[in-house]
Amino acid sequence: MGPSGVRRPSPRPVALTGTPGTGKSTVARSLRDRHRAIEVSELALAVGAGRRRGRSVEVDLDRLDARWADFLADSPVDLVVGHLSHLLPVREIVVLRCHPLELERRLRRARRGTAIDRRENVVAEATDVVLLEAVMPGRRVWEIDTTGLSVDAVARAVHRRFRGRGPSDFGAIDWLADPAVTAHLLDRPR
Repeated sequence: MGPSGVRRPSPRPVALTGTPGTGKSTVARSLRDRHRAIEVSELALAVGAGRRRGRSVEVDLDRLDARWADFLADSPVDLVVGHLSHLLPVREIVVLRCHPLELERRLRRARRGTAIDRRENVVAEATDVVLLEAVMPGRRVWEIDTTGLSVDAVARAVHRRFRGRGPSDFGAIDWLADPAVTAHLLDRPR
């Protein structure tokens, strides 16, 4: 801890990632009194590796990767947040997960994206896309199931993982083993 009682930034930030709608940004906001966080889109804009496209930011991952170390030297952070954060040169990753049927309800309720975008996100969550992209040799990866949990409960779980670190802990979540998920995925969009 620093002299003001605020936790010093980690020399190597942890990626907080997951399919859109799993709670990454909301959890990061909840943790801001304990950990310095930056969204991937903000980071990309700050280092000239992103450009605004309407309400979103298009990120040039190669350029961001090349400018990553310089940014961290000047502005250290604890958490890099976003569904692309696991694609950055990080060694530790927390993947937020959510039951696909709940994820679809969250995305629909928040009116996020088109019906096709929401469907793609549900399929990505059901088939572990973000987790599979995150797992690489030399990395520690942890999954947290956010289904049915409050933001505070998920934030506490992320904070505990951040503090304790420890060995990787993933692979226990298998959405495709749920017959309702499989049936939902096989149902043709109307």
